[in-house]
Amino acid sequence: MRILGLDVGEKTIGVAVSDPLGWTAQGLGVVRRDRPEEQVMGELKKLAQDYQVGLIVVGLPRNMNGTLGIQGQKVLEFTRRIRAQLGLPVETWDERLSTASAERILLAADVSRAKRKKVIDKMAAVVILQNYLDAMHKRSRNGGN
Repeated sequence: MRILGLDVGEKTIGVAVSDPLGWTAQGLGVVRRDRPEEQVMGELKKLAQDYQVGLIVVGLPRNMNGTLGIQGQKVLEFTRRIRAQLGLPVETWDERLSTASAERILLAADVSRAKRKKVIDKMAAVVILQNYLDAMHKRSRNGGN
């Protein structure tokens, strides 16, 4: 089963997908949010169908102390709508520092500032999904603990 990873922002949604075995995350691109939500959901639904997704993982922004702020509340509400519209299970994953991590990866790869701006949302989705996959594999190796 493939897993779709989403980094939900105000203007865009970064999108990543796992390989069929659930080991690695690959970036797919971004979905623009500057249009009716039905179109946004339609594009997410098409991606989920095209990649035969069985689960969606949405990055949940938390404050550094673990509490949910306004953006976290907005993402939770959007997550509820994704679950209802797509009919797939949706989990949230703590995304603290995922954008900063994506930025470090792109800087280490010597990606220009202009290019980083274009791919940062997709890369953040990759970081969120890869962290989720790694945690699931670690949990399964440790007998579910």
